[in-house]
Amino acid sequence: MTEKELLALLSADPRRGLEQTVRQYTPYVMKIVRTKLSGICTAEDLEETVSDIFMMFYRYITQNKKEIRSVKALLAVMSRRRCADVYEKSLKHKDDIPMDELAELPADEHWNDDRSRLNEALHKLGQPDEEIFIRKYFFGQNSRSIGEEMGIRHNTIDKRISRGLKKLKKILEESNDG
Repeated sequence: MTEKELLALLSADPRRGLEQTVRQYTPYVMKIVRTKLSGICTAEDLEETVSDIFMMFYRYITQNKKEIRSVKALLAVMSRRRCADVYEKSLKHKDDIPMDELAELPADEHWNDDRSRLNEALHKLGQPDEEIFIRKYFFGQNSRSIGEEMGIRHNTIDKRISRGLKKLKKILEESNDG
């Protein structure tokens, strides 16, 4: 489909236009994302970034009734901006402590049987952090769905998880010392 035909389809039926845009431009967007984020993100993160870009594109075409001159140019700009955001976020989270490493903290021989310590530590985080942790690590919800259900932006959820992991580590280390 030519650029003109695609622009006409996006204007007439944004949903079908998005489907065609995804079919037509996924390799192009993926190339930009891989070039910018290869070695920084996992394959799943790269795919999620591409999906995010197409969702940004869809929101843009449905919310801004401005005429788009070039789908390819708009996708290129959105791709580069989203990659910059993902890269910046990866730098902020490079010192985060993965939840599975928290299990490696020094503990007494009864740690595996004493789940109440973890429960108490989570409770000390306070709300809404305690709820976010339970949703994320016990129910396996992703940040986006947690944010939607709690009415909080997903990047705020990610930030609270990052800070909360550090606080949780400190709380658990203090309880080991005490």
